[in-house]
Amino acid sequence: PAGNAPPGVDPEAFSWFQTVDTDHSGFISVKELKQALVNNNWSSFNDETCLLMINMFDKTRTGRIDVHGFSALLRFIQQWRSLFQQYDRDQSGSISFSELQQAFSQMGYNLSPQFSQLLLARYSQRSPSPSIQLDRFIHICMQLQSLTDAFREKDTALLGNIRLSYEDFLAMVVTRML
Repeated sequence: PAGNAPPGVDPEAFSWFQTVDTDHSGFISVKELKQALVNNNWSSFNDETCLLMINMFDKTRTGRIDVHGFSALLRFIQQWRSLFQQYDRDQSGSISFSELQQAFSQMGYNLSPQFSQLLLARYSQRSPSPSIQLDRFIHICMQLQSLTDAFREKDTALLGNIRLSYEDFLAMVVTRML
C-alpha cells in the first residue's frame, strides 16, 4: 500500500514503484522502466533515454534505481513533460521542426535550422512529417546540456569557439556518438 512510503518518497511514486518493480527486487532496471513509461502516442520510451535517466538517478552505479531514485526520476520527467507541453504549441503530442526551433531558442541555444533538422532526422520516427516524442525531447535536451557544459569548460573566454565551432562540435558528436 502507498501508505507505507519511505520518508521523502511521494506515496503515489511509491505505489507506482511497487507496480513497476515486476521482479520485486526493490530496484527498477532499464527494462522495467521502459515498460512503465510511455509517450503521448502510447509508444514506450526509447532504450537509450531510459538508460540515460537510470544512470542519472543511479546513486549506487549498479544500473538500477531504488524507490528514492525512482521518485526523483518521476519528478524529473514531470518537469520535462510540462516543458514539452509548453513547446508543443499545436497540442499534437509531439514537437515539430518549428516547435523544436522555438524550444531551442527559448532555452538559450542559438542553433541553425540545419542543425535542428539534423537532430529531428536523428531522433524522430520515420514519417512524412517527422516530429519528436517526449522521450526523445528529454534525451536531446539532456545531451545538449551535457555537451554545452563540456564545451564551456574548454571555451573559458566564452567566445563560442574552441578549435571547432560549437555547432560543428555538436554535429560531430550527434552524427557519431548519440
